[in-house]
Amino acid sequence: MEIKLFATLKERAKTNVIVVPIHITTTVRLLREAVATHYPALAPLMQQTLVAVNQEFAFNDDAVQPSDEVALFPPVSGG
Repeated sequence: MEIKLFATLKERAKTNVIVVPIHITTTVRLLREAVATHYPALAPLMQQTLVAVNQEFAFNDDAVQPSDEVALFPPVSGG
């Protein structure tokens, strides 16, 4: 599964797209774990990373299909 990265995630991975070997329906939680396992530089941020599936924010228990468009955004702060 291709996953698009933005901002500091892109900088840490040194690429704007990563590939995680997911070939079955999974959850956002398991997807985060797979990213952390395959890309250790991203692991510290995975708990707080925002996940978008098909251009809508998704939560840990939401399903992810291998054909879905997935993007990861770092946690944001500001005021």
